[in-house]
Amino acid sequence: MSDSRDDEILSVYRETIDALYGYVSRCSGGDRSLAEDVTQEAWLRAVRDWRRKGMPDRPLAWLTTVARNLLASHFRRRRSAPLDSVSPAELLEALDDGRATRSAEMAAVVCCALARLPAAQAEILEAFHFEERQVSEIAARSGLSDRAVEGRLRRAREKLRRELEAVMAFSGGAR
Repeated sequence: MSDSRDDEILSVYRETIDALYGYVSRCSGGDRSLAEDVTQEAWLRAVRDWRRKGMPDRPLAWLTTVARNLLASHFRRRRSAPLDSVSPAELLEALDDGRATRSAEMAAVVCCALARLPAAQAEILEAFHFEERQVSEIAARSGLSDRAVEGRLRRAREKLRRELEAVMAFSGGAR
């Protein structure tokens, strides 16, 4: 492997580590150890993969997808206590007001449901809810109109609601 590829990977690491850790931290419900482990594992996989195949077009999106899948696997293995007193609709409300990312149990269910969504839908929901980007910023970054982003967010939220119902029913937590 060439030194220039290592330099490129190091440069991307410096540019993305804070954003990746912030995303993972929000999704881990305040579990700092889990956030650190997932961030580290995502980067280890990136270095291995990128040395062999080269850098992806959107490194942060690649890293976020890997981290999301690692979190979903962690929460599936852990089988956290079901949220008996919370409905999928209430969980969506908690996602809207930021409570879902402060509770490990809620974060676990949301991450499992997000991992079941198509990547484009998961990414737009994460940008809006976890990264707290405005619709106009998402639109500018994706080359879409504000109305198109709003429509995609609405459809992604509906799909997320169905996935939350499925995840919660599987874990015994849906009412």
